[in-house]
Amino acid sequence: MLELGILDYAQLDEGATPRQALQGSVELAQTAEELGFKRFWVAEHHNVPAFASSSPELLMMQILNQTSTIRVGSGGVMLPHYASLKVAENFRMLEGFHPGRVDLGLGNTKGTPEVYTALNELKERFKGDQEAIEEIIGLLTDDVEGDPLHEGMTANPKIDTIPKMWLLSSSVRSARVAAKLGLGYVFGLFPYASKDRLEVGIEASKVYREEFQPSAFLDEPRVIVAPFLAVAESEEEGMEYAQALDLWLLGKDNFGELAQFPSIETAKNYDYSDVDKKKIENNRIRSVVGGIDSVTAQLNDIADKMAADEILLVPLMPGLEARKEALRLLSKAFNLKEN
Repeated sequence: MLELGILDYAQLDEGATPRQALQGSVELAQTAEELGFKRFWVAEHHNVPAFASSSPELLMMQILNQTSTIRVGSGGVMLPHYASLKVAENFRMLEGFHPGRVDLGLGNTKGTPEVYTALNELKERFKGDQEAIEEIIGLLTDDVEGDPLHEGMTANPKIDTIPKMWLLSSSVRSARVAAKLGLGYVFGLFPYASKDRLEVGIEASKVYREEFQPSAFLDEPRVIVAPFLAVAESEEEGMEYAQALDLWLLGKDNFGELAQFPSIETAKNYDYSDVDKKKIENNRIRSVVGGIDSVTAQLNDIADKMAADEILLVPLMPGLEARKEALRLLSKAFNLKEN
């Protein structure tokens, strides 16, 4: 049976406060755990007013503290911004408090030039994602031999378990890196739109499985695919939620145009240009939207085509209760509590 997980942005809905957005992530994670979802990840975003998840490690600890069984992870920690030692220490700390429940998802997105500059003011260069990942692996497994920067160093606290490691990707090249290093592989349908998006994912999944080498993190390959989601009981209501997602994904002013995630009413009343309408049409490749019957069929089709073990859903829908209801509908459709 196909497994499902959630990737959450701690989104700030219209009329909500940032504190409510953060608490909403905790509540959504608790709902996901109750309903049988496999994992709950939180994103890393900077300088996006509608998203409160700027520090995934801190939000992860709060969620881990208020759940008991669901795996909790980062989707993901963006490597260009951080020292490998600090990443390893943060996740060893999380694993120390909650052994066997921590996922370290890694990405390489730099963000806008302003964000990159602010987070890297003293760095002369970014060493490259594979090099950074190999350093983190060495620190988490206490094998830093041959690493001149970290040889003789220990990522504390030194504990006897390690978090699972995942590489977030949108390319075949990254799939090969994940396979070579024995990491879990997450292909993002959502990061950007292109007509061949699914075809790239199918090829990336195939290459990853063929070239996978077992590691301390995984014995066998594991593929996750991640799309945006808008779903409701009926097709009509699901497509109304999709309108809010469509507006958000226009991403104007580096996602700074809207200070909060738009409501259905805001989306319906927005003055769309012809360019906006074309972009919305193109963006639909990034999302799975509609009523629960249609969404269930779409998700199964994506999983079959990509030979995915799991789908990591990004429920960018206005309103915490709507997101909770989406999880309830999906749990029932996929019999998650019986898995």
